[in-house]
Amino acid sequence: MQKKGRSGARRLAMQAFYQLQITGHALDVLQDQFREQSEYTACDADYFEALLVDVDTHRALLDTDIAAYSDIVPEQLDPVERAILWLALAEMRFHEDVPVPVVINEAIELAKLFGAEGGHRYVNGLLDKAGQKLRPAA
Repeated sequence: MQKKGRSGARRLAMQAFYQLQITGHALDVLQDQFREQSEYTACDADYFEALLVDVDTHRALLDTDIAAYSDIVPEQLDPVERAILWLALAEMRFHEDVPVPVVINEAIELAKLFGAEGGHRYVNGLLDKAGQKLRPAA
């Protein structure tokens, strides 16, 4: 099912960061590849591009966040859950226009769709803790 708007942008960005972990492709290669997908025309392309740059630029910081709110070392996470967490944490940090509950809900939906069985509970727990610390007033 094709997702539109920001949900579609998140879905494509998550897939791009999964692929990054598996293949090691550079950001420009991923951008070119995902721009050619049919889903790209329906998604919020500007938001997709912003998410790619945010996560690519701040991966080390986002892994530090994961380590702070989890008992699993980021490098040992399933690549799908790690990609989802990068994306959600980047939204919490750099896209204050997106409410924390929306970030968490979108991440849970991606984890249910693409992640390991029960992975959505892990994503939910980590992001709930992160949201309380990164945006305490939210």
